[in-house]
Amino acid sequence: MTSRPAPNATLALADGTLFHGRGFGAEGIAVGELCFNTAMTGYQEIMTDPSYAGQIVTFTFPHVGNVGANPEDEEAERPAALGMVTRMDPTAPSSWRAAEDLSRWLARRGAVAIGGVDTRRLTRAIRQKGMPHAALGFSREGAPDAERLIAAARGFAGLEGADLALGVTAPQAYRWDEMRWAWPGGFPRQEAPRKKVVAVDFGAKRNILRCLASAGAEIIVLPAKATAEEVLAHAPDGVFLSNGPGDPAATGEYAVPMIRGVLEAGLPLFGICLGHQMLALALGAKTVKMNHGHHGANHPVREVETGKVEITSMNHGFAVDAQTLPDGVEETHVSLFDGSNCGLRVKGRPVFSVQHHPEASPGPQDSFYLFERFLASMG
Repeated sequence: MTSRPAPNATLALADGTLFHGRGFGAEGIAVGELCFNTAMTGYQEIMTDPSYAGQIVTFTFPHVGNVGANPEDEEAERPAALGMVTRMDPTAPSSWRAAEDLSRWLARRGAVAIGGVDTRRLTRAIRQKGMPHAALGFSREGAPDAERLIAAARGFAGLEGADLALGVTAPQAYRWDEMRWAWPGGFPRQEAPRKKVVAVDFGAKRNILRCLASAGAEIIVLPAKATAEEVLAHAPDGVFLSNGPGDPAATGEYAVPMIRGVLEAGLPLFGICLGHQMLALALGAKTVKMNHGHHGANHPVREVETGKVEITSMNHGFAVDAQTLPDGVEETHVSLFDGSNCGLRVKGRPVFSVQHHPEASPGPQDSFYLFERFLASMG
């Protein structure tokens, strides 16, 4: 009987709790907010989702690594999530689409990971006490110093008040015409767009842009700090506010004036995730930090008007306080997990947003109609 190799990685929480395991990916130390994700697929998309900037992700699904990694499934050029925590060591890839194994893919992109952790215990702790500050360390020469990791976790400033969009936004404007993946050719190009959309990038996932293109949009992507004048200078038929990381109130310091300028221009407007939260701020509502957030691909959301329930993909640690929505703005979607706000619209105007991710990467495709609704709102 062979013995299991000694631990060479440690996850330390700010309260002093330690989890030891086997490291993979990049050696080093990652410090951030620890959350958990319940999705059964899409670990590569999750790790490269810019909305995870500043966070370490615990995967509740035990079999991570079994489809390997490939360039087509990346939502950004590099992992935005700082680290990965799994129940088991990563499994060998078994997919015809795999270009490399998960550990090598993480190592090349500087993301630290640990396997062999009791993720059920860790997830219960996050649900009960909230998302803790944490430090994850991995060294092939032996487990990192635990006291050093605890001190690093305690020194983390947290995500409240943090503007992280500037770290993940596009450095300059560009055009996007790639559509959703289709067998057997991969990603086709949108060659006959019906409407022009300016997408303001606060950390946009590639598949969101692909969904807009598939719905019929010609897309111009602008950086997070674009002004209303810069947005309107492209004469768009509609404006899209993307997902992204961090505190919406912090990013809203410069984004809210832009959004209000677009609203004053009377253009159709659609927001997702961080874009949803900042639209709410621009309309006069408030946002709040959640206890453990929503991260997964199995979140039930009810559309208030029809009663229809959609299974959605989510990734957020802040939420719109529905009690602060002003007159003329109504709640359109509600989480069936905790009743939190998941959508809003301005009465009588083509302005709406949702908290969940209708591009479903990973996740179900119940909410793709929202992209088509956005294009249809442009007349």
